[in-house]
Amino acid sequence: MIPRLLLNIAATLLCATAQNIAVLKQTLSANGVPAVYPTDKNFKNVSKAFNERFTFVPIAVVFPTSVAQVSTAVAAGAAQNLEVVARSGGHSYIANGLGGRNGALVVDMSKLKAITVRPSNNTALIETGNRLGDVALALNAKGRAIPHGTCSYVGIGGHSGYGGFGFTSRAWGLTLDTVKSATVVLGNGTIVSASPNVNPDLFFAIRGASPSFGIVTSIEVQTFPAPPSAIVFEYTWNNVDITTASNGIASFQTFAATDIPPEFGAELVFTKGDKKGKVNFGLTGAYYGDAKLFNSTLAPYLKTLPKNPSNTTITPGSYINSVGVLAAPKSLNTSSAPDSPDTFYTKSVMTPSGAPMSKAAITAFVTYMANQSFSSDTAWFVEVELYGGTNSAINAVPLDSAAFAKRDTLFTIQFYASSSDHVPPYPKDGFSFLDGMVASILDNSPSNWNYGAYLNYIDDRLVNAANLYYGSHFKRLESLKVALDPKNTFRFPIGVA
Repeated sequence: MIPRLLLNIAATLLCATAQNIAVLKQTLSANGVPAVYPTDKNFKNVSKAFNERFTFVPIAVVFPTSVAQVSTAVAAGAAQNLEVVARSGGHSYIANGLGGRNGALVVDMSKLKAITVRPSNNTALIETGNRLGDVALALNAKGRAIPHGTCSYVGIGGHSGYGGFGFTSRAWGLTLDTVKSATVVLGNGTIVSASPNVNPDLFFAIRGASPSFGIVTSIEVQTFPAPPSAIVFEYTWNNVDITTASNGIASFQTFAATDIPPEFGAELVFTKGDKKGKVNFGLTGAYYGDAKLFNSTLAPYLKTLPKNPSNTTITPGSYINSVGVLAAPKSLNTSSAPDSPDTFYTKSVMTPSGAPMSKAAITAFVTYMANQSFSSDTAWFVEVELYGGTNSAINAVPLDSAAFAKRDTLFTIQFYASSSDHVPPYPKDGFSFLDGMVASILDNSPSNWNYGAYLNYIDDRLVNAANLYYGSHFKRLESLKVALDPKNTFRFPIGVA
């Protein structure tokens, strides 16, 4: 029998929730703010997470059509002490765009999709309901571009709020490095501007920890001339042994220390081999410099790898063609087809430039992938992304100029494992498999190794998350949180509280 006290508590909570929804409906309706509630037919569809490992039930999903409506929604949520979160593209790996738990008020930005390119100063004003593919198309139409990732369906809001890495980043920096100013709705509903000279503390915070401090409704970014040409390259070596794959990582570290041009961007990709002791090893990237120098740029690294790749694909073309090739099979026009979800777990390690991975760590890492993957019921891949090396614009930015905490990064490694059929349920061994993969590196590295983790590959099970994600900036961010969001309106797992 359920104790009477628990029944009373449950009844009180249900009553409070019903009251919250009723008040929300009244406030939002009175101000013309569109919203979908749990009793509405399309609620299940609009509250579905990209990562189907998570199923959360928001109190409502709001679809504002103006900054004023965003303000109204935030103020309405704050008045009832609701958790308020923004959803841009919706690709948060732990569904923080749905609150990361039940009961959040979700402010979906998908109706705010204006993009204005300003030829007078080569900036662009981008509303945060846009996704990366649509941003690339709009800027390219004006001969401009910004650095960003390859997945066209990722929202620009979260991407620019936590980082924003792509193959042009060594030349142009992270997406957040291009932000010159922003319009932000604070936790009390106030609409403010943030720039180096206006609300500079807020400007610092939204470039690396944005979702914890406000809802950014638009960003002004510095654009770059779209390169006159681009070359996308992909080399794959199937079923290589542990020694060969380990040498591939070690020589990539050595190659990064040479005088490689900033227009060169690349990552190593690992997947499961056909039998124990083997992995598939790939090199993928894009080159945006003088096409005549492509072969000589890449040759020193290729010389360290087996002579005959299993597959080689070299795709020259225009800049926007390179963006489309890297996004494939997804379209750059994200309104052409719906996004496709996945069921997965992910982790990340950002390796310090001053202390690259040791031979022992590399060998243990590859050995783990080559053997333990045959005991895991997952479809997995690992990407070793080149952030640093000589001439990297990412690492040239002063550390304390923005909340992004890792300016000494050589590689950002993403560890990604989906359920075998990419739908729920997620296998329990998927967690321990990736935990062990990361441990294979950390357990063979110095105890004081100054590694980090990347918030756009956020991990809901990460130990010591505050330090690994926010680094030396966490204390300052905690202080700014008290000042800028004293009611902790913008709260969710692994945010700044």
